[in-house]
Amino acid sequence: MMRRFTDSIHQLNMAPIIEVKNLKKVFKTHKREAGIGSAIASLFRRKYVYKEALKGISFSIEKGEIVGFIGPNGAGKSTAIKILSGVLYPTGGIVKVMDYVPWEDREEYVRDIGVVFGQKHQLWWDLPAVDTFYLHKVIYNIPDKDFKERLDKMVTLLDMQEIIKVPVRDLSLGERMKCQIVAALLHNPKIVFLDEPTIGLDVVAKDKLRHFIKEVNEKEKTTFLVTTHDMGDIEKLCRRIIIINRGAVVYDGALEKIRGLYLNKKIFDVKLDEESRKQLKLKGCEVVERKQYSMKIEADTSKIAVKDIINKLLSEFEIADLIISDPPIEEIIQAIYKRKK
Repeated sequence: MMRRFTDSIHQLNMAPIIEVKNLKKVFKTHKREAGIGSAIASLFRRKYVYKEALKGISFSIEKGEIVGFIGPNGAGKSTAIKILSGVLYPTGGIVKVMDYVPWEDREEYVRDIGVVFGQKHQLWWDLPAVDTFYLHKVIYNIPDKDFKERLDKMVTLLDMQEIIKVPVRDLSLGERMKCQIVAALLHNPKIVFLDEPTIGLDVVAKDKLRHFIKEVNEKEKTTFLVTTHDMGDIEKLCRRIIIINRGAVVYDGALEKIRGLYLNKKIFDVKLDEESRKQLKLKGCEVVERKQYSMKIEADTSKIAVKDIINKLLSEFEIADLIISDPPIEEIIQAIYKRKK
C-alpha cells in the first residue's frame, strides 16, 4: 500500500512540493591494490571503503520553482537526484515529494515526474525517437488529443521535425538531449529533474531549450530541479540555487545574493578617447587587461568605494565610455567551492 504523509500542513496545501531533511547516503566499495596477488587475496578477504556521498543535507522546494542544484564533480548532486527520483535508497533522512516517498512509492510516483540524465537516455537506440514518444503515450495513458498537442508544440519549439524520424543511434548528443527532454515532458509531469540538460547543444539550441523550459514552467507551473556545470543555464533559468560540496549544502538562496556575500568585486571596462600610457595606481584596483585604447580593471570594493574609482578615472584619463559590471558567475561559484573545502 502506498505510503503518504498526511500531516495538517499538507492538508492545507501549504507544504513544499519537495522536502528533504537530513538526507544521507553512504556507499560501500571494494578496494584492492594492483597486481595478481592482490586480486587473489581479495577473493578471500576483501577490504571495503565507505564513502559518505551525502552528509545530512536539507532543503525544500516550492511548486513552480526552477532551482539550480550545482556543485563540483563528486559533490553529491547526482546521488541526491537519483534518491529524489526513486532510483537510489538513502542511508538515512526523510524525503517527501508530492507526499510520496520516492523509493517506496515508485510505481505511483513516476507518473508525476520527468527525469533526464545527460549521460543516460530512455530512448530506444535502434528506433526513431517518435516511436519512444508513442510508447510513452501508452505507458502513461496520455489521451490522443493531449499527446498530439504536446508533441507538436514541443517538436516545433525545439525545431525537431526531422530529428524525431531518425534512429536514435544516428543522432548527435545534442539532438538526443532534445528528444530525451520531450520524452520526459510528454505526460505533463508536476516535477522534472534535469541533469546536464544542455550538454552537447550549440549556442542557438541552448537558447531555444532554455526558453522552452521557462515557457513550460510559466504555463504549466512545472517544478524543475536543474543540475548543470553550464552557468549559462543557471543564469538564464534559475532565481534560486542550492550549492552542494563534499556532500553538504554550502549555499541555498537567491542567485543574485551570492555576489555580495561571497565576492566583493566589480569589473570596470574603460574605453579611452586617446592612447594612454598612464599607469593606474589605486588601492584595491588591478588592471587585468590593457589595450591601446582600453583597459579592464578589477576592483575590491571592500577596500575602495566605486565612486572613488570613477572619480580617479575621470580625473586621470580621457574617458570615452565606462561599463561597470559584476564578475562572471563562474568566478563566484569557484570562490564558494574553494572557501568551503
